[in-house]
Amino acid sequence: MTARAAPPHADVCLIVEGCYPYVAGGVSTWLDWLMRSQPDTRFTAAAIVAAGQPRVVKYAYPDNLLGLAEIELGGSLPAAGRAGDLGDTVARLAPLLADFLTKGRLCDLRAIDGIVNDPRRPLPLPVLLRSQLAWDLCCANYESLMPHGSFKGFFWAWHALMGGLFAVLKAPLPEARVYHAISTGYAGLLAARATLEGSARAIVTEHGIYTTERRIEVLMAPWIVDLIDKGEGLGDERMDLRDLWVTAFESYARCCYEACDVITTLFAANQPMQRDLGAGEGKLRVVANGIELARFAHVKPRAAGQAPVVALIGRVVPIKDIKTFIRAVALARRSVPDLRAIVAGPTDEDAAYAGECRALASELQLGEHLSFPGSVDVAALLDTVDIVALTSLSEAQPLSILEAGAAGRPCLSTDVGSCRELIEGAASETPRHGPGGIVTGIGKVEDMAAAIARLAGDAGLRRAMGANLKARVSDLYTSQRAAARYRALYRDVEPLRGTG
Repeated sequence: MTARAAPPHADVCLIVEGCYPYVAGGVSTWLDWLMRSQPDTRFTAAAIVAAGQPRVVKYAYPDNLLGLAEIELGGSLPAAGRAGDLGDTVARLAPLLADFLTKGRLCDLRAIDGIVNDPRRPLPLPVLLRSQLAWDLCCANYESLMPHGSFKGFFWAWHALMGGLFAVLKAPLPEARVYHAISTGYAGLLAARATLEGSARAIVTEHGIYTTERRIEVLMAPWIVDLIDKGEGLGDERMDLRDLWVTAFESYARCCYEACDVITTLFAANQPMQRDLGAGEGKLRVVANGIELARFAHVKPRAAGQAPVVALIGRVVPIKDIKTFIRAVALARRSVPDLRAIVAGPTDEDAAYAGECRALASELQLGEHLSFPGSVDVAALLDTVDIVALTSLSEAQPLSILEAGAAGRPCLSTDVGSCRELIEGAASETPRHGPGGIVTGIGKVEDMAAAIARLAGDAGLRRAMGANLKARVSDLYTSQRAAARYRALYRDVEPLRGTG
């Protein structure tokens, strides 16, 4: 099934970037749960996707998803040809774009939207990106923002950033009363635009902090080459390419936060980063993920005397650091020689990395002791597993820990996102439960191996920690609890009918 035409009069428009319905797991699974948990709410969705990449729908659409529209970023456009007399458009638009890219004010987005979508003379996307106007805007902003840097580098960065911004501003806007963005970035800009063009209200939910994730990508990107030598002077405010990218995404977040009525995240440790980018204190909410406990009611304690099994449940991609898990398993087997391991998750997102992981397992002579079954029924898998492990470099509030808790299995995790809070409990936790596993440092193979060996060799400790995690999840992280919070949010921010 491909994208559905977006209908009018939905209750909530979900705005997603780079995930549902084309990427399995993670945020996509959460979105599927969210829609199914609100059967009386009519949803539509706007999926922001990269042009030119194959897209295969990975989910059966729920009945209350009335439509799904795609907004492509980065697609090829025809040359605009002669656009006619645009008068003072460059003089009006160029400084607005510079201000918006560096400050992220909603008033600047309103003014930009008013120019590009002026009902008297709207500017088509090819004119904005493939015309003399586009060239003049680029040159004017190079002189304004980065005159000491590489023009070639600035041109391509500008083209990409403006391509995303203008694509979001020019795309047909699905009709809804509430717009719910599942990140800042371009998804957040579409939610902000919705508040400018009607009486709609907006919510943003951040699992991870988008600006932090993009900052890491920008800092690591080999295709971004900074040319300005700032030396060690902290007072040098000249902008180079990495500065441009990071500043733009931070500005997009500021605009989204200003436009939204409610800003939610999965755990409180994310909120200082939101506050740093202007999120108003009165808008901030924590809404934790939830799990359907009944799915795991059949999972029983493993019988005594069986070889211990540790499983990593997640996509086989670099950010999950599967290689650290494989190395830790190999090391743990020195003290627990009958240990078996499973890497359960899709391998098609980064086939090259998955191949490297299989090669590493072979090199470490794990053979039949470690398997890669691909996507699995997690509840069925947990019936055969003693321990769940995560070695991720970054997480928000991973579903696999909640699933482990629902099944009464202890969890080992790197200290990322809310993992420590899930496993050890927050300071404010009531009632208080004991540790549901062990937390280790990122990339610490020896520490993860020691944790695996400790639990694999002590069935009593596994049972105790599994019971602790199950109690914590049952008290604080149920699907019903999370669904009720979102139901209340949609009700509370619904705009008054007839307002304009």
